[in-house]
Amino acid sequence: MEKYRRIDGYRFEYDTDNDMYECRGAVCYDDYHDEVPEEGLWVAGCKLEKKLIEEGHNAQVEQSEKGWVEVAILK
Repeated sequence: MEKYRRIDGYRFEYDTDNDMYECRGAVCYDDYHDEVPEEGLWVAGCKLEKKLIEEGHNAQVEQSEKGWVEVAILK
């Protein structure tokens, strides 16, 4: 895996311990006051997920607290 992947200006770093790419952006809130990542970062995470799948990996994009978007490489 590449150490970094840049998608739409967002820099995703590969976390070898958790087998995923991650990037932190601004913390935003939805209508229910739940934390969500900024929209552009979420879209970039979805694009990275698609790219990894096209490369033959089983990948899944998820959001975490505090503005994190993670793209896990599933076994």
